[in-house]
Amino acid sequence: MKKYLVYAAPVLIALAACAPRIGSNDYSYSSVRQASSAFPCTVLSVRQVNVSSDDNAAGTLLGGVAGGVAGSTIGHGRSSHTLGAIGGAAAGMLAGNLIQDSMMQQGGYEYVVRTDDGRTYSVTQGTDILLNAGQRCMLINGNPSRIIAYY
Repeated sequence: MKKYLVYAAPVLIALAACAPRIGSNDYSYSSVRQASSAFPCTVLSVRQVNVSSDDNAAGTLLGGVAGGVAGSTIGHGRSSHTLGAIGGAAAGMLAGNLIQDSMMQQGGYEYVVRTDDGRTYSVTQGTDILLNAGQRCMLINGNPSRIIAYY
């Protein structure tokens, strides 16, 4: 059973590395060289929020496989190995889902801004930059949208 823990550690590290970066300075390849609208605005309010994963399929799948393999070593005889594999897979799926969910959670800020033409928007992004209420900023309206300091 201990040798399975040796295999689980790299899987958990790999899951942690998969956490998306959500800061205002983080761009995906697909959003590079794409035109976005930019609107001068003012921050009306800022609040801290928790950002969690929408999809824990990888953790559920990896946990199920690892649990099934580990559970299949329980007992003596074909039926006990089968029941152990089924129970281990179910427990592994639950554990994998919970582990990935906890590893993917990040802090963020929700900004409510008012553009100079009077429209109000809300954008949530990572904690790499903190803007304050009353501060001038720029709303970059794209995919994803972001709020940046206006200099």
